[in-house]
Amino acid sequence: QQAPVRYDREGDMHYDVTSAFIKSMRGSDPDAALHWLARMLKAGEDPRFIARRIVICAAEDVGLADPLALVVAEAAARGLEQVGMPEGRLLLAEAVLYIACAPKSNSVYRALEEAMQDIEDRDTGDVPPHLRDSHYSGAKKLGHGKGYLYPHNYPRHYVDQQYLPDPLQGRVYYRPSENGREKQIRAWLSSLKASRNEES
Repeated sequence: QQAPVRYDREGDMHYDVTSAFIKSMRGSDPDAALHWLARMLKAGEDPRFIARRIVICAAEDVGLADPLALVVAEAAARGLEQVGMPEGRLLLAEAVLYIACAPKSNSVYRALEEAMQDIEDRDTGDVPPHLRDSHYSGAKKLGHGKGYLYPHNYPRHYVDQQYLPDPLQGRVYYRPSENGREKQIRAWLSSLKASRNEES
């Protein structure tokens, strides 16, 4: 006799299992994540709903610690549309396991939240003149684009110049973690900052 699946698609159990599923991927427990996936699939949950949760988790909880997580999640979501069920569950399982086993970082999420909060809380100023569009007629007379330095003309394809509006000069949103690919990103950004200090 088959045991009943403890899941209801409309009630609290739906939200509880979904929460456990996401938290298991975030918590790097591939076995638990696979269990909750199987429970949702067995109960007849819409696989597209599951795929969306996986894509969100890849961006929010893995981020740039392993940029391939989002690629794998999105490929699974697109593949699901192509092959349908039941084969599509293998694509979901692969994406779930990849995300659960990947290094974690929520720095993308935190950076965006801080940037959005600044837009809401303060006057963030105008676009600096040298960053404004200078391609339309009359733009140069307004000083648009004047003084812009093209990064590819400089060593390492980088040059120090102002990109944030005046009220936000020096504001830091993105703080890479020490996990996965972000460790390399952190080192790269630090080297660019060091080169700025050498020039000043």
